Parts: sequence; structure tokens; C-alpha cells
Amino acid sequence: MALGFYMDVHIPRAITIGLRLRNINVLTTQEDNTTRLEDYSLLKRASSLERILVTFDEDFLSIANEMQRNGESFSGIVYCHILNITIGQCIKDLELISNIYSSDEMMNRVEFLPV
Repeated sequence: MALGFYMDVHIPRAITIGLRLRNINVLTTQEDNTTRLEDYSLLKRASSLERILVTFDEDFLSIANEMQRNGESFSGIVYCHILNITIGQCIKDLELISNIYSSDEMMNRVEFLPV
């Protein structure tokens, strides 16, 4: 099954558009009407949709760590620091991740961009 991404509210629309132009399955929190959810609930929502959360928010790293320690599953996170990556590189790296990893391989995993 191809990976689906779930874009946090802070991810620029240009990244979503670039991925969609490459036929990559993307859903934004704006489209899902979840922009006001707390971070933990947002990660749970992404997991319930079997999508990988893409975020610039480092708070998700702590949440993922806590969930891993507690044996709680999540569908995966791709974290990129906004100052360390361009929009073009982010699109390329997310496309690479979508082509390399399966949903099972991303379970409970945190990937950092740039790759």
C-alpha cells in the first residue's frame, strides 16, 4: 500500500501541491478540519487514517518518544526543521520516502528531513 501523508497546519501549501503533482496521496489538516486539535490528538488522527504525519513542529518528537516508551502505536512522523530545508528539497525527500517505505516500515518511526 502506498504511503499517504497527513500535512500539519504549518506545512506550506506549495509542498502539498508539489507532492500532488507527483501523484502522492496527501491530506492536509485544513481539508480534514483538524487544525485546532492538540498535537497528541492530531497524531492519533493521522494514525487512524493510516497516514504519516508531516510536520515542522518539534513537539511531535517528544510525543512520539513518549508513545514509543508507553508501547502506544502511531503511523509514523516525518519531521523537518523549517530552517534546514527548502520547499523543493522537502518535496523530493517526501517523494523518496513514499517510494522507499511501506506503511508497516513507517509504524512508530520518526524520519528526519533532509534525508
